Amino acid sequence: MLYMAALAAARFNPVIRTFYQRLLAAGKPKKLALTACMRKLVLSLNFMVKNNQPWNQFVTQVS
Repeated sequence: MLYMAALAAARFNPVIRTFYQRLLAAGKPKKLALTACMRKLVLSLNFMVKNNQPWNQFVTQVS
């Protein structure tokens, strides 16, 4: 499930998409860049649960 969420985020979430494209531009393999997006999503979700906050696209910029 995390793979599909990261794949969709890399296409449609502006923050994750920019992060993904930046990694690709740096010469990282696509799978590695997508794995980094997965990690970023997990950290963002953990932050939201920890602080009892709803989804906010700017949360992903902090983590």
